[in-house]
Amino acid sequence: MRLDYYDEIPDNMRAYLSEHGWHFSKKMCYWAISKMRDRQDRKLSPKSKEQVDALLKAHGIDIKNDNGYDAVFVYHMCVSDYLGSSVIDEACAARYVKDVLDDVDGYNGIAFTRFLADCSGKGVSIEWEDYI
Repeated sequence: MRLDYYDEIPDNMRAYLSEHGWHFSKKMCYWAISKMRDRQDRKLSPKSKEQVDALLKAHGIDIKNDNGYDAVFVYHMCVSDYLGSSVIDEACAARYVKDVLDDVDGYNGIAFTRFLADCSGKGVSIEWEDYI
């Protein structure tokens, strides 16, 4: 059971979770991406879900635990934080997305949970009513 199961959460967050679970909706995903910067401190040019799915398919990647827009978020997080360093190209970025979402000792909602932890750590508030 998740530790935050016992926490009081805002009603609008509860409404979001009841609709999307611990996963990214399209609107939440692209808001999160809008906050990302690449390694040269530039805003990202977001790819659509269809573009990310095509990229994964082009590299033979089949993700079993992709829900909502989770793969889109993880792809952009990888590009933002690692591409050009430990992740050398888009083929490696595609494998990174699979590694995160299909991690055998991971858990359902890992990408969204990490995003929430990052928001908390950075003091970024989420206007939940904008995403329900």
